[in-house]
Amino acid sequence: MSTKKLIRVLTFIIFILTLLMVLQIRAHAQESPLLKKKITIHLQQEPLKKALDKITAVSGIGFTYNGAVAYSTIKIDLDVKNKPLDEALSEAFKGKAIQFSLLQKEVFIRLGSGKAKEEEAGLAANLGKGNARYVVSGMVKVKETGEALTGVTLSVSGTNQGVATNEYGFFSLMLPAGSYILNIKRIGLKPFKTSIDLSKNERLDLSLEEEPALLDTVRVSRGPARKMDDPQMGTERLNIKDINGIPVLMGERDVVKNLQMLPGIKSPTEGGSGFFVRGGAADQNLILLDEAPIYNATHLLGFFSAFNSDALKDVTLYKSGMPARYGGSLSSVLDVRMNDGNNQKLKVGGGIGLTAARVSIEGPIQKEKSSFLISARRTYADQLLKLAGDTQIKNSTLYFYDVNLKANYLLGEGDRLFISGYFGRDVFKAKDISALDWGNVASTVRWNHIFGPKLFSNTSLIYSNYSYKVKSGDHLSSYTIYSRIRDWSFKEDLQWYANEYNTISFGINTTYHNIKPGELQVSGNLGLIPQKFQERFSLDNALYVSNTWRAAPVFGLTYGLRISAFSLLGPGDYYHLDQDGEVTDTDSYAAGQWVKTYFNAEPRISAAFYLGATGALKISYTRNSQNLHLISNSSGSDPKDRWLASTNIIKPEKSDQYSVGYYRDMAQNTYELTAELYYKKLWNQIDYKNGADVFTSRPIESQLLFGIGRAFGVELLFKKKTGRLTGWISYTLSKTERKIDGINENLWYNASQDKTHQLNLVGIYQLNPKWSLSACFVFSTGNAVTFPNTKYKILGYNYYYFAGRNRDRLPDSHRLDIGATRVLRKTEKFSSELNFSIYNVYGQRNPYRVIFRDRPSDADVTEARSLSLFRFVPSVSYNFKF
Repeated sequence: MSTKKLIRVLTFIIFILTLLMVLQIRAHAQESPLLKKKITIHLQQEPLKKALDKITAVSGIGFTYNGAVAYSTIKIDLDVKNKPLDEALSEAFKGKAIQFSLLQKEVFIRLGSGKAKEEEAGLAANLGKGNARYVVSGMVKVKETGEALTGVTLSVSGTNQGVATNEYGFFSLMLPAGSYILNIKRIGLKPFKTSIDLSKNERLDLSLEEEPALLDTVRVSRGPARKMDDPQMGTERLNIKDINGIPVLMGERDVVKNLQMLPGIKSPTEGGSGFFVRGGAADQNLILLDEAPIYNATHLLGFFSAFNSDALKDVTLYKSGMPARYGGSLSSVLDVRMNDGNNQKLKVGGGIGLTAARVSIEGPIQKEKSSFLISARRTYADQLLKLAGDTQIKNSTLYFYDVNLKANYLLGEGDRLFISGYFGRDVFKAKDISALDWGNVASTVRWNHIFGPKLFSNTSLIYSNYSYKVKSGDHLSSYTIYSRIRDWSFKEDLQWYANEYNTISFGINTTYHNIKPGELQVSGNLGLIPQKFQERFSLDNALYVSNTWRAAPVFGLTYGLRISAFSLLGPGDYYHLDQDGEVTDTDSYAAGQWVKTYFNAEPRISAAFYLGATGALKISYTRNSQNLHLISNSSGSDPKDRWLASTNIIKPEKSDQYSVGYYRDMAQNTYELTAELYYKKLWNQIDYKNGADVFTSRPIESQLLFGIGRAFGVELLFKKKTGRLTGWISYTLSKTERKIDGINENLWYNASQDKTHQLNLVGIYQLNPKWSLSACFVFSTGNAVTFPNTKYKILGYNYYYFAGRNRDRLPDSHRLDIGATRVLRKTEKFSSELNFSIYNVYGQRNPYRVIFRDRPSDADVTEARSLSLFRFVPSVSYNFKF
């Protein structure tokens, strides 16, 4: 699709979205049928609260009110038969200082102003008045496990005020002195109400109960609700429990593959667990596990993710409008949080599948004070290889493992200490031929401290190490490639709840990077020259501040600034190159010397316009910079990929992203519609020269070219969140291009991750309390690739000629996956289930790679052979908990 056609399509979509918003505004202004529901009731001198409870019993419609209403001494008389609710309420409140109005799916009751209210309501009517203001703050956790809860909504009945818990379960809310009712809600937990009398600052710690087993009611609710009153946009949050219901490759639960089913997030290869976000490259995603960066988040050459879902609590992906506390990547932030561990009782869970087994153990160290978590996973593909008849295959090794560890300690009412670790490794060995292993080690020590009712602190010490080693050859000749990136970090994040309208976040972080870009060791006669690329050292510092401002009942704003300073440190040599990539001068630095510092200011702003209680229009602008770069010649995971830091020649990558989105809940929150448009401009983009030598003895900068990029598109998501049948439909229309001097005649060309269309359909059906069925359909435009357009012969050998970068495409891909889950047993103490799935059920030959070769029988004829990896892959797994 040409750029002009794409712009016309986007213009049409904008028109449709504008029309939808107009209809939404008109619909919101219309009278609700809830108030027209007819009731029959007789009340005589009933206290106001008791009267409202009786009306709810006969009508099924709830009421929302504050403490002044709850404790009022007003008496209600009413005798109606088959009369609309609004008329009945008008009659009941006639002559009394009581007002009512519709508030979402409930009726909001409030006491009117004036002398009548003071006379009838007594002291309760005056609560919440006056100039004195106080703060209610505390922590929210799960009652059954003691886990701190993120994203719990606390709203004040009768007002538009509320707050959500932060990443560590803390909240702070400022209110006038008075009596209030707090409504506490989160998907998967029982709604809870509590009353508070606020005459001083109060500490309120809450424990929420988990919802009863979904199978008991066969009414399912999936996915966290999107917050209409939050300016944050471009965010996808996964409910970990929902991950289990979606069929995936080989039955291995995978958070990244679930993210790939959402708009704007694309898989690099068939079955792969990497991902591209809004036209960004794979290295432009910041991936964090308990705040520690994970530089390669895949197993088995990219087909499984590094995250064991049994060990996870929350998964959040930011595609735009990233909070100012995040930095260092252009495209997205994937923030993965591990379970804290059950501090109430010992729990064991796990599963056994065709390719891997896993087990998790969690429990209290000291009940209600401290807990631990141990979660481990390992494939046993190498054990299956021993069944092969071929000796070479039988003696091969192929497996991966990962281990998640965590402990947390409650040191006092305002202090909590967390220690977490991750260890993952892949090993592949073909005896006397090749060997490959790579993996991540990450650890975080985190201290939460509450300075007071309005100030929360999180202090972190972080370590991360990623390395790989490739060996190929035999005892006569071989080569070995080794590379590593290692970080030590310190972070201090603070949140100040200044008042009921402003929440200010600020902090600093510093990271020391040690990168060994690559080392090539050679033995024997392979025609390769041993190389040892220089280690690079750098210091990455940043400070940030942002404010979330509830400016008006219909408007919210989040604005902030992040300032980063990336400093190159010695020892090492830094080069100056001419236009042909030849070294013209070399600057040598001793250990600890400062080479160069790059300063970048990164403003971020997001605004939300609230279209009633069920709709919102949001816009955002985000600038990001990136100083670590993955130099890659492939779309998937490749051992020859190399991490490099910015140098005097490699400048920091930068991006500006503009986004606008429309959001709407429909049919009493049963359905959700999301539409987002974005435009992203990128600077200092990096690509290899044509015919680059990745293991040259010359500086790696001599093999690179630099330029600009752009990406734009539209993302649509329609989701059904409740009922027997749940799921979603997502569609992405996008374009991603690069323009780099020296490539494609200095014209715009498709980035390798460019995919014009992507369609995902996901459905989960609760057949009965024992069986649930699921299915996924995926369609995607093929990756942009470079095919040869001619060949020539020199001295009897054929050579291919490639004319333009990424002018061709792999064929479109599509597949259908199906799954079924059978609950074997479910009691309070033990549960188990069997999960069945088929990946690519109709056996579509989706291309993983296209290879060109001379026909064996006639070298003058060229053959194009498509390599397909996964066709009709069945799997079964057994999962348990006790």
